[in-house]
Amino acid sequence: MRLSVLLFLLLAAASRLAHATSWDEPWQETVVKKADYLVLARVTAADAHKGIKATVIRSLGGGALPDTLKINGFYSLQLCSPSPGEVPAFELGSTDSCYFFLQKKPSGEYAIATPTTGFARVKAGQVAATYRHSYHQALVPQAVYEATMTAIFQHYHGQEYDAAPVNALITSALALPPAHLDAAGRTTFFLQHAALETVYHLGLTTHYAAVLPFLRDTTNFHAQVSAARALTATPTPEDKQLLIKILASKNSRDLTKVVAIKTLTTYRPAELKPQLAALAQTASDEPNGFGGNIMDPRICTQVPTVKEALTTLVAGL
Repeated sequence: MRLSVLLFLLLAAASRLAHATSWDEPWQETVVKKADYLVLARVTAADAHKGIKATVIRSLGGGALPDTLKINGFYSLQLCSPSPGEVPAFELGSTDSCYFFLQKKPSGEYAIATPTTGFARVKAGQVAATYRHSYHQALVPQAVYEATMTAIFQHYHGQEYDAAPVNALITSALALPPAHLDAAGRTTFFLQHAALETVYHLGLTTHYAAVLPFLRDTTNFHAQVSAARALTATPTPEDKQLLIKILASKNSRDLTKVVAIKTLTTYRPAELKPQLAALAQTASDEPNGFGGNIMDPRICTQVPTVKEALTTLVAGL
């Protein structure tokens, strides 16, 4: 499947390196749910095999941490093709400060999710942020990242969060027409991505009407994917038919369709079973995924074909 590889400016450093070992990269909700802490830290040393040493600047979720941290493990690393003698290495790249999602190890040291996710680099006040998957990153201001990601972390850990700044950010971003990733629209594009994905993570329903233009924009792959996720908490008849329309469309990509199916699965739409069964008969069974460099270690990230996803949904209704 084609991927608009230029989508977001930032891919993890692994995409530039040749690897024999590969892994199934988790989506961001898994990264956050499995983490014990969210912290902003200054990186003082980084070694591909020995790990990362960092000094805490700010703890944003999970409670207090020591002033200094050693990060030398991975808490969500599912290897697909381990290469004999090759150990997955830390690939943080060049950075001064970084947000880390950390899980505490029994040794008292810490782990990030995988070599390519569970962290967000900071440069000149901008964050290389993952809201969906490390293949799809956005460049957002630190203030936006901290407000949204702290809320997401707290929500997934059953805690209250400050809703006012988050709703203000979402409202302002989604009030604008869907932007595209070009010189004129890049900044708005990234903010809208962050807003739509935050609606998904927090299960918000109050921005329902503002999400719909992004779902209907067939020219904007990434906005459609985020909008389909953002509708998870609003199983209205209109939502269901809009998602069905995506499944029937020749203009929507297979990855978009699988995300739409995932949202429909949360609805358990028994009344749509005949429609969905009919769509499954002619659905694509082409290999699906994020695309990208075949030497990227995340290349085996599992995404079902459209036919597989639809067949599973229909069987469960």
